[in-house]
Amino acid sequence: MSTYAIGDIQGCYQQLQALLALIQFNPEHDKLWFTGDLVNRGPQSLEVLRFVKGLGDKAVTVLGNHDMHLLFIANGHPDRLKAEDTLEPILQAPDRDELLDWLRHSPIMYHDEKLGFSLVHAGLVPQWDLTQARACAQEVEEILRSPHYGEYLHHIHGNKPNQWSDKLKGYDRLRFILSCFTRLRYCNKDGVLNMKKKNAPETNDPHDPDQPWFLIPNRASQDMRIIFGHWATLGLYISDNIFALDTGCLWGGCLTAMRLEDKQLFKLNCPQTRAITPLS
Repeated sequence: MSTYAIGDIQGCYQQLQALLALIQFNPEHDKLWFTGDLVNRGPQSLEVLRFVKGLGDKAVTVLGNHDMHLLFIANGHPDRLKAEDTLEPILQAPDRDELLDWLRHSPIMYHDEKLGFSLVHAGLVPQWDLTQARACAQEVEEILRSPHYGEYLHHIHGNKPNQWSDKLKGYDRLRFILSCFTRLRYCNKDGVLNMKKKNAPETNDPHDPDQPWFLIPNRASQDMRIIFGHWATLGLYISDNIFALDTGCLWGGCLTAMRLEDKQLFKLNCPQTRAITPLS
């Protein structure tokens, strides 16, 4: 049995199938981890959702910002669709309710004790260790899976509060937690998030207090092996315990899989599906 972590799909179904052929994925024996953003911008988000859902317990996906956008749109906000969104086939599908119900029951964070890896879409604030991160993720997961999820989705947007405190309450607390897990790229050592900054790390001023979350000195999660996606301009980044796997499939880059048992990488070169700057 092998476990493969795969970077952001964003509706690129054909590329996903080609990558699975490359790694010779066998659902009888193997398991897939997805870094989130299964949907949007690419041409076949509906097919991706149906496929991953159909894998049952042979697949794990964490929720990404585009997945949350889909849930938000589907729960009374069709006016918030963007010109670049490709979510209409899901919203009009006969099995949309079943797919959306499955999606909102997906985790915000996944941790496998045996393999020793944690999976998130974007990142962790520097103050969170494994125990704190799992507890925070559970708070969001519980409300998303509850009968009150629709009301919660009305309150997910915004960049405030932008600093972690265990004293945060209510929707402010849940909004901050969700922002970390699904949108985080840059923050400072005190855990103040900079959600407007999306450039590649190599273009960042090393003296800027806002740095990639995983480069913050003495972050509480530095002993965790963390797999994430979300950051196409970062590209493939593997250093110490950090494994960034969003390699820009949608933008003409690669779709990347990593076999967790030996960290072997598999890359599929992808045609450019979208010609816009990958900043979300």
